[in-house]
Amino acid sequence: MRHPGRDPHGAGRSAGALRAIATTTNRDGHGGAAGRQIEKPQGLIDVKERNPAARSALRLAGAVASVLVVACPAAAETLESALSRAYQANPALNAARANLRATDEDVNRFQAGYRPNAAISADIGVQQFQGSISGAQINGRRGLTVPGGAGLTVNQNLFDGFQTDNRVRAAESTVLGTREGLRQTEMNTLFNAAQSYMNVLSDTATLELQRNNVEVLEEQLRQTRDRFNVGEVTRTDVAQAEARLAGARSQVSAAEAALRASIGIFRQIIGVEPRQLAPGRPLDRYVPASLDQAILIGLKEHPQILASLHAVDVAELQVKVAEGALYPQAQVTGAVQQRYDQQFPGDNGVTASIVGRVNIPLYQGGGEYAAIRQAKENVGRARLIADQDRDTIRASIVRTWGNLEASKAQVIASQAQVQANEVALNGVREEARVGQRTTLDVLNAQQELLSARVALIRAQRDRVVNSYDVVQAVGRLTVRFTSLPVTPYSAREHLDQVRDLWFGVRTPDGR
Repeated sequence: MRHPGRDPHGAGRSAGALRAIATTTNRDGHGGAAGRQIEKPQGLIDVKERNPAARSALRLAGAVASVLVVACPAAAETLESALSRAYQANPALNAARANLRATDEDVNRFQAGYRPNAAISADIGVQQFQGSISGAQINGRRGLTVPGGAGLTVNQNLFDGFQTDNRVRAAESTVLGTREGLRQTEMNTLFNAAQSYMNVLSDTATLELQRNNVEVLEEQLRQTRDRFNVGEVTRTDVAQAEARLAGARSQVSAAEAALRASIGIFRQIIGVEPRQLAPGRPLDRYVPASLDQAILIGLKEHPQILASLHAVDVAELQVKVAEGALYPQAQVTGAVQQRYDQQFPGDNGVTASIVGRVNIPLYQGGGEYAAIRQAKENVGRARLIADQDRDTIRASIVRTWGNLEASKAQVIASQAQVQANEVALNGVREEARVGQRTTLDVLNAQQELLSARVALIRAQRDRVVNSYDVVQAVGRLTVRFTSLPVTPYSAREHLDQVRDLWFGVRTPDGR
């Protein structure tokens, strides 16, 4: 496997827009390493060659070249295209679509109660006869006959206590609830895809920061050893630089493992390996203007709440289905039969009948009453679940809104922290140059700057992910609402194709 951070065609190049964040600089001089930074288009830039305007520009590089605002390369995979891939090919989402198509068939299955039942029957056997039959020419004889026949029976339900009506309506409500469940799965899939996309970007940038830190610390250790050899520092300074370098190498290993895990999750959710990932952007244009508005939208539109309301409808209809067992049942049966050799050879005949039946239940052991009471309790349970889902969604909206606001503030604070740490590191190096600071002071200042840059990358990643989380929490992270460049799946089309089919075993797609 190619190294994920160095493969020119792999995920390591996906954070090109993040490399400006991953810049670690050092200055030549007393207690410092050679000035350098990673992979800038202009080549290696020494800090001593920078003027104040250039330093100010570099301080803004984390914001200008971050995951939030950089223009996408023409051949890069964008966040929108990755979401479109997940929408089309994610196995969990496709399984939910298949589940909805299977649920659609319940409508047709219960509509069968409106339709006649027809059956053809046939029989044949052997019969021994003995004696005489008046009018027949078998007086005093015995023998065997082979009686048989065939018939057609048609049974039509006339009234079943409205059970068929209510079963069909319950099935339709179940389909509507399942559609909302599919929409919930769609939102989860798109959010997971956005999260995995941003994780690959941020983990790649973090890995490059950690690798650059190792290179800087190696140069720091080399210079510290040189100064130790001429007596400027002690063995303690060398040991401190060695310890910091060993820790940095450990952080590189941890960052590589985190990136590999993110790449694996990316492949699981989106279906392809990450290649040339372009910067991601927050979904702010679909975030409601205020928390109150977000709550109102979520309580009205979130699929989890709508699905629970459809479940209440289903439970209420199941009560009516159970009550139908107490009503009279009426049906009509028509039959026609052709019989051969019924009692003796040649005894053939045709019979036809139409019979109407009415069954009025009086008492059946009490089971039907228990079923009605049970169905009513299920209605109460479904209503309580709907109330619980409303509270859950409201809490989720408040949580995600707070996270989004916090991530916005964290980006600003992290940028200020990076700028302040850059100034502090330069000052510590200047002071170490004249003997007012130790090697440990320089190493600590460098570590603080590294931590600040890693925190900035994480804050920018959270800024994008939390915007998607808010849109998901209000129930609008769908292809139709966000206008992703992909053809939306029609949940209604399959039901329209199968609900009035009287026969046939092939599915609409030909299986």
